[in-house]
Amino acid sequence: MLSPKKQNASAQLAAQEDGPRQGREIPQAAPQTDDIPVIDLNAYLSTAADGSPSETALAECNKVAECFHRYGIILIRDPRVNMSDNDTYIDLMEEYFADVGDRFYANETISDIKPEFHYQVGATPEFIEKARNHSEKLSALNLAPEDTPESPLEPVLDAKWRFMWKIGERPDGASDDFPAVKPERYPDWEDKMNTWGGKLHSAIFTVAEMAAIGMGVEKSAFTSRMEGGAHLLAPTGSDLVKNDIGAIFAGFHYDISFMTIHGKSRYPGLFVWTRDWKKKAVKIPEGCLLIQSGTSFEHITGGYVLSGFHEVVYTEATKEAVKRRAQQFEALGINRRQWRVSSTMFTHFRNDVDIGPMAELSHLYTPDQAA
Repeated sequence: MLSPKKQNASAQLAAQEDGPRQGREIPQAAPQTDDIPVIDLNAYLSTAADGSPSETALAECNKVAECFHRYGIILIRDPRVNMSDNDTYIDLMEEYFADVGDRFYANETISDIKPEFHYQVGATPEFIEKARNHSEKLSALNLAPEDTPESPLEPVLDAKWRFMWKIGERPDGASDDFPAVKPERYPDWEDKMNTWGGKLHSAIFTVAEMAAIGMGVEKSAFTSRMEGGAHLLAPTGSDLVKNDIGAIFAGFHYDISFMTIHGKSRYPGLFVWTRDWKKKAVKIPEGCLLIQSGTSFEHITGGYVLSGFHEVVYTEATKEAVKRRAQQFEALGINRRQWRVSSTMFTHFRNDVDIGPMAELSHLYTPDQAA
């Protein structure tokens, strides 16, 4: 748990970052996501309880559907989400990953690691996860150099840790409802995980309603299938001192989830591919969240929404951010190893849900797309 002194230093650091950050552009190897509109959930939330969204809210719902169709990602601003919670959460995970990493490589037994539960709860060490091989697809696409992944065609093991934490209730007897892992050194772990996870959970359920309305079906079309799903808060952590430019933190891949949601990371390195296979460097605006579509979304919409390919790489821009943060740490007297934390949460349909193309969405896809 962060000491009061560290919490105060972190607050100073956050305040320091909020000032100069906007006037400081980091060079990227790919176009950024600046052309993707930000969806404001406030208009929908303010009228959703009335059962009849306003025209403004309906326009935002249509934007949700269109952005998922065109880009495979959306950027949202949710008035219920306080970004200080994201900072608190990332502080926790930076400290945890640094601590557990040091102990792991000192050959300590880490009780948080649960391979017997397929790493679906607790910690996953680096170099365990690996992306599937998509070399045939990439060869067929013959992408331009600027749109080609940095990840090797032959996937390598990801240089990242992960922690899995269940969010929400599961059906009785679910075969993958494993007991939660609570690290002993962090007495406020459960509260902080549930606080941030709960906010992401609320945001994504609202977006799922908006997506359904924007696609012309009942607002509960997706959320009714998400109730009781295996929603997992699954933050990742990559050591930015041990690794260097070129390290693959997450190889070129898509998620098997319905939707994946992220808070803003403190370091760049995430790249996404849009429907037209253009590569973009993700830049989440201040106060916003990022949501990506997964394969379950692709299947149930008959290909109207495609699962979003993405990768996370240690880039020149990442290195520049590390140097800047090191200077800030020194100025504030902070002694902390730098880790790139992604506050990821996977959301899924229940295990008993048929994710085949929904007949109600047949106006959005052709039989060939749904095949």
